[in-house]
Amino acid sequence: MVSIRGGRKRVVTGVVSALTAGLALGAFTLSGTAEGTAGTGEAGPRPRPTVVLEHGAFADGSSWNGVIAALRADGYPVVAAANPLRGPASDAAALRTVLDHVKGPEILVGHSYGGNVISAAATGDAQVKALVYVAAFLPAPGESALELTGRYPGSTLPGALDPVTYSQADGTTATDLYIQQDKFRHQFAADVPADRAALMAAAQRPVAQSALEEKATSAAWRTIPSWDIVTTRDLNIPVAVQRYMAERAHARTTEVAASHSVAVSHPRLVADVIERAARSTVH
Repeated sequence: MVSIRGGRKRVVTGVVSALTAGLALGAFTLSGTAEGTAGTGEAGPRPRPTVVLEHGAFADGSSWNGVIAALRADGYPVVAAANPLRGPASDAAALRTVLDHVKGPEILVGHSYGGNVISAAATGDAQVKALVYVAAFLPAPGESALELTGRYPGSTLPGALDPVTYSQADGTTATDLYIQQDKFRHQFAADVPADRAALMAAAQRPVAQSALEEKATSAAWRTIPSWDIVTTRDLNIPVAVQRYMAERAHARTTEVAASHSVAVSHPRLVADVIERAARSTVH
């Protein structure tokens, strides 16, 4: 396990760089075609795997901007998928439509609740060569995000939530969860500059309360090599919970003194771990 302490933006291993998330269509075009030092064979350089990023609750695809820039600068095709945040099973089905559109091998990355989604979506998919969990859930079958969060003390998320109950088309009610904007930075992104955290708070996407209560039915980390970035200053998923899940999954773990929004505050580190996972898939 590698550990990073303090606020230094330091790469754990390897080299990466930074920029923008809204080029998913271009990533589809590039998937399976980018070449570099991922490996060589008799026919020449092997294509790099496509990195597919799945954001979590209270965020959107732009949370990966810096990570995408770093990966693209190093020649990796990237897709930042849109997570509906309705429930692990239905969200995994949506993610699989993205995976089915990508050609060649894939590295699947999930942040926070996105970990639930990639664990389900990658199950049985031979094209997914590695999983990278970023301050994320690694549920076993029968476990939910809510249950795992409460397994050890430390989460202050319940007190920061802003629930919104609404009527559905069939007459039933459902509840979406936001983070109160005035508490967003402290709760979710304490190491992100205040002006940027304010934009993140305004643009946050809600997660269905039922999504956090829905139990996992599969766990791709049991059969696919996994990496995990554990955030030791996380107020959403307690560090003890993250360590428990990482150890159980035998994940290659990097610890960093960061908030839950580590992909925003430490994009170079996150990209480096993803690249390390990608390099491991070359034989």
